[in-house]
Amino acid sequence: MVIKVFLASSSGSTAIKKKQQDVVAFLEALKVDYAQLDIACNEENRMWMRQNVPEEKKPANGIPLPPQIFNEESYCGDYETFFDAKEDNSVYAFLGLPPPPGSKEAVQADKAHIVENGTHAEETNAEGHLDDSAHALAEEEEEQEEADDDREEEDLQSEEEEELQQLEEEEEAEGQEEEAAE
Repeated sequence: MVIKVFLASSSGSTAIKKKQQDVVAFLEALKVDYAQLDIACNEENRMWMRQNVPEEKKPANGIPLPPQIFNEESYCGDYETFFDAKEDNSVYAFLGLPPPPGSKEAVQADKAHIVENGTHAEETNAEGHLDDSAHALAEEEEEQEEADDDREEEDLQSEEEEELQQLEEEEEAEGQEEEAAE
């Protein structure tokens, strides 16, 4: 799948130029395979873009401005929707591409695919039941959390006891100083 970015190479608008540069630079940074299609020098590109931007996405005058982004023949959006996707870490979804493993978007997608019982889809077997190894791991993690909570509580109690003991020692020292001063 090739992402198509419709641009105007000879735009008089600085804002349009900056938006085009932003889209292209971001796609390059993500190493996304894309093609730049110039609508200023190629009437066929201009007509194709105008005909394939959905009516509800066109501005009031009916002429969409670049950059416009497509995944092959499928419309992805304009700069504003691209920017929103970028801010939400959902550019791959916006482009209709699978996110690379380990990316923020892949992690978010993984979190979104949690099964109702609180397990991940890959932790269930073919029948949709919790896999024994995943179940054992979940129990182990729960036990570890409880142990960590107990340790934190003990540490907090120890700190409180130390502070109380220190206060008592300070009061006793002050009392001895007062007696010595009399």
